[in-house]
Amino acid sequence: MSVPKRRFGKTELQMPVLTCGGMRYQQSWQDDEAARNSVTEENQNNLEATVRYALDLGINHIETARGYGTSEYQLGKLLPSLPRDEIIVQTKVSPKDTPAEFLEAFETSMAALQLDYVDLLAIHGINNEETLQQAIKSMPALDQLKKEGRCRHIGFSTHGPSDLVVKAIETGLFDYVNLHWYFVYHPINWAPVEAAAKHDMGVLIISPVDKGGMLYQPPPKLIDLCQPLTPMAFNNLYCLRRPEVHTLSIGAARPSDFVEHVAAVQGLEEKFPMVGRIEAKIFQWLENALGADWMHHWHEGLPRQVDTPGELNIPEILRLWTYAKGLDLVAFGKMRYNLMGQAEHWFPGQPATDIDDEVLKPFLKNSPFADRIPDILRDAHQLLFDEPKKRLSES
Repeated sequence: MSVPKRRFGKTELQMPVLTCGGMRYQQSWQDDEAARNSVTEENQNNLEATVRYALDLGINHIETARGYGTSEYQLGKLLPSLPRDEIIVQTKVSPKDTPAEFLEAFETSMAALQLDYVDLLAIHGINNEETLQQAIKSMPALDQLKKEGRCRHIGFSTHGPSDLVVKAIETGLFDYVNLHWYFVYHPINWAPVEAAAKHDMGVLIISPVDKGGMLYQPPPKLIDLCQPLTPMAFNNLYCLRRPEVHTLSIGAARPSDFVEHVAAVQGLEEKFPMVGRIEAKIFQWLENALGADWMHHWHEGLPRQVDTPGELNIPEILRLWTYAKGLDLVAFGKMRYNLMGQAEHWFPGQPATDIDDEVLKPFLKNSPFADRIPDILRDAHQLLFDEPKKRLSES
């Protein structure tokens, strides 16, 4: 089996529709000397087996980041032995206050990877206005690296709100973007995908399995609704049915993690009508459970988290509540909800711990559900609050 490829926007790279994400097979989330020295032979062998298996499947895009602990260092033990012109390597570096600081971090990445250049270099985490401005300050460094041939194409990754991502795209500074968009994100994050297509940018979807609903442990209701596909296969095909989407990042921890994904994309276009039927079936279920009016309009007229008292992240809370109530994605909702307030700009805003109807009233005036939302926020907190979580990289 081999995965199909798509043109990755203006980069003109032929990108496999699945990529080998490098944030789950590494030994450690730390990257100091002690962490590197602690890498076991067993872990390194597993990482190399995972990458080689991906390559055998035609998945020749290998994605990592400066913030992924020992991932770059461990890949650096393997990558120099691979045919360089047959692989597409991406790393990501967080935005810095000065070009010099960005270059220093990039040099650390390149020393770890043991490569002369990367095909794709992303600014990692344009998630709010501050990081966008830092990214703009960092751009002279990236332009210099591109002129020197040390990176071929410049992009950015983001966990930010839709309007912020569109703003970053509209700068015209980037060739591609890594972002969140899947069935449980539609229509929240579709505008950035459309904006990227308008600018002929490559579009890579981040973490479709985990952030797409923890689809490695789907609830029975979702399993039933997705028949004859698995929820994981449905979500992959749901994303790839849109020509604006080029590839999905699969954060494999072991070679076998690719199997279901690769099977899903065989005969890709022939499966799209089936995906449309499943989507309609799921949406009909959600309309029956929560009301057609809610499902079509819940996201409209909501305030931004940065404009809401206490930075209450109303759009995200309502999204998690919708799919927890409608599709039993409660475990997923808890995982995401309890990151609020714990992950800085990577997952901004606060949970609905103390809702004051009168305080919120002027901020909800543009929502067709202004009267219902305070009670839904309270219900969401009761349903989803567990205990504060840390991002995987901070665990």
